[in-house]
Amino acid sequence: MANVGSDKPNIRQVATIAGVSHMTVSRVLNDHPNIKPDTRRRVLEAIEELDYRPNMAARALATQRTRRIGVIVESAVAHGPTSILRAVELSARAAGYSVTPIALHEGDALSPQEAVDNLVTQGVDALCVIAPRSSSVAALRRIAITVPMLVVKADADPTFLTVSIDQHAGTTLVVDHLVALGHRDILHLSGPLDWLDARARERAFHSRAKSWGIRERPIVVGDWSADFAYDFAKGLTRLPEYTAVFAANDDMAIGLIHGLHDRGFDVPTDLSVVGFDDVPLARHFLPPLTTVRQDFGALGVSVVEMLRAAIEGRDIPALTRIPTELVPRASSAAPREVR
Repeated sequence: MANVGSDKPNIRQVATIAGVSHMTVSRVLNDHPNIKPDTRRRVLEAIEELDYRPNMAARALATQRTRRIGVIVESAVAHGPTSILRAVELSARAAGYSVTPIALHEGDALSPQEAVDNLVTQGVDALCVIAPRSSSVAALRRIAITVPMLVVKADADPTFLTVSIDQHAGTTLVVDHLVALGHRDILHLSGPLDWLDARARERAFHSRAKSWGIRERPIVVGDWSADFAYDFAKGLTRLPEYTAVFAANDDMAIGLIHGLHDRGFDVPTDLSVVGFDDVPLARHFLPPLTTVRQDFGALGVSVVEMLRAAIEGRDIPALTRIPTELVPRASSAAPREVR
């Protein structure tokens, strides 16, 4: 029975069609746990039949919640932070929450304190902070916050809720892959070491390389950009002693391959190159890039689940590290000396 007439459907009409009280409808709308599955199904079917839309302002007054999550994202133009923000937005929407984001850019006049104050005054129920730099996390520790806050970062933290993609496991997959191919001399092209993920990957690289007895070689610290890696490759005066390069993100891996090509070296015949991220273009580059896939969708789900638990006073899930996956493609092969 479709809704007719000009008046908007209300909660009592939903209750009548579902054969329950309007309080039961309210409990279903607010995800109350003590609702029988059949009752929940009937209420949801009635809501869909009437195309009922709850009055969010009244709902916020009744529950003291706005069902809104504030997200502070730093370096929003970078692949990782942008992908995390998108994943949190999609997961929040599926859970009946909206997201209010604020982007912090390098050199921006807006401070972390001002960003937090801005979102809290808008009445958000919780905060998610995608702050990839250690300096940004340090600034957050000095801020008094009255709502639950989660920081997306690689390591557990006594100050905040945390969730992350397992950077250590992803890097271990890279080293193990190259070792299995026969490489024993690998260069690591890292991201900026103020970035928490770059530092986690750098530490994991050294740890795994040491466990394999691989030659200890100083890392090259990059800036995440393809231009940096391209210039580094073009600056090589001869074919290096190392036989593989692990670049800390796909942009640098792709820039490196471009620079090696222009320098007259072949990938993977002369050097194997492995990235990290699995950006959409990685599979279409020449050669297609071996890389580590990060499951940002699963990360978004974990962020929202943890914040909802904190908002609703439920047991908060333990620190979640989202697993990674190695995606072998044509940019990695056996080293030149063992062919």
